[in-house]
Amino acid sequence: MPMPRVYLASASPRRRELLRQIGVAYRRLAVAVDETPQPAEMPEDYVARLALLKARTGCAALGQSKLVPVLGADTAVVVDGVILGKPRDRHEGLVMLALLSGREHQVFSAVALATPTRDAVKVQESRVRFRDLAPAERAAYWDSGEPRDKAGGYAIQGRAAAFIVELHGSYSGVMGLPLFETAELLRAFGIHL
Repeated sequence: MPMPRVYLASASPRRRELLRQIGVAYRRLAVAVDETPQPAEMPEDYVARLALLKARTGCAALGQSKLVPVLGADTAVVVDGVILGKPRDRHEGLVMLALLSGREHQVFSAVALATPTRDAVKVQESRVRFRDLAPAERAAYWDSGEPRDKAGGYAIQGRAAAFIVELHGSYSGVMGLPLFETAELLRAFGIHL
C-alpha cells in the first residue's frame, strides 16, 4: 500500500470517493467524537469545531511521530438556523424532508487538517433549493434507504438530485467534502495535487 498523503478521520464512503477524485492517497483512521452541538452554537462554528476535533483526535491517536496530516470533515444541513442531523428514524426523516420541501436551505461543510505541530480549518457554505415534494414522494424516498445516514436526510449525489431546483455553492461540499477548500488546505500543508 502506498504511503498516504493524509489520514482520513471519517468512515464516510462519499468523502473517500471525493479524495480519490482529486488524486489524494489516504488511509482511513477511525475516530469517535461527541457531535452534540454546543448551546447557541452557530452552524458554521459547529461544523468547524467538529472537523477540527476529528482531525485533532486522529492526530492524537497516531502519536507525535506521524507528520502526515489528519483530515477531518463535517457537514450540516440547516433550515431556519436549526441543524438537521442524520435522521434517527422514519418519522424524523419524513419531518426533515417536509421541512426541506419547496424551500431553500443552507449546507455548511468544513474540512480541517492537523499535524502534531499545526492545524487549520475551512468552512464552505452552499444554498440548496428543493422543489415541492408530495408526501408519497417523501415516503418513497425514505423507503429507498438512501437518506438514512445522511445529514438532513438526503444525498445530493443520489435520488435526491431530482428534488434540487437550484444549488449555489459547492456540489462536493453538499456531498460532504468541499474539494476547493480541501485542495487549498492540502497545498498550505505542502501537499500538491
